[in-house]
Amino acid sequence: MQGRVGAFTAVAAFSMTLAIGPSPAQAREIVAFNQAKAGTIVVKTGERRLYYVLGDGRAVRYPVGVGKAGKQWAGSTYIDGKYIHPAWSPPRDVKRDKPFLPDLIPGGARSNPMGEAAMTLNGGEYAIHGTNKPSSVGGFVSYGCIRMYNQDIVDLYGRVNVGTPVVVTR
Repeated sequence: MQGRVGAFTAVAAFSMTLAIGPSPAQAREIVAFNQAKAGTIVVKTGERRLYYVLGDGRAVRYPVGVGKAGKQWAGSTYIDGKYIHPAWSPPRDVKRDKPFLPDLIPGGARSNPMGEAAMTLNGGEYAIHGTNKPSSVGGFVSYGCIRMYNQDIVDLYGRVNVGTPVVVTR
């Protein structure tokens, strides 16, 4: 009986971890950060982390999904649009690789990969956005967009404005 109770306890603890959400290592947190001025978003592709710089040597660090091999990029840009439950049209590269996708997926649809919110980046087809596949956060998974947990994109969305600078590094 002792073995069964121990196994049940382990399964229950594991199940509770899944129900609570991301582990602390994956959750957003305030960290030391002195690499950019306050109000800047810094995406470190290799770390799969996004930093929103608060100033005073601090930033909010979020886990993110980033571009897969051959789809990564680096550079400086800025947020040029903010959208809640945006509709999504697959870019040319995505449509070529996945021709079965519709030309437009309405905002709020379960199949819409943009999640709860999106902030488009000037100069390209990229955005920082939520996701309907939270398991993809933390991986090299996108065609160049930055994916966040829906609760994190909502948090970041409330902190930034159109014009916020964005720096993406490898």
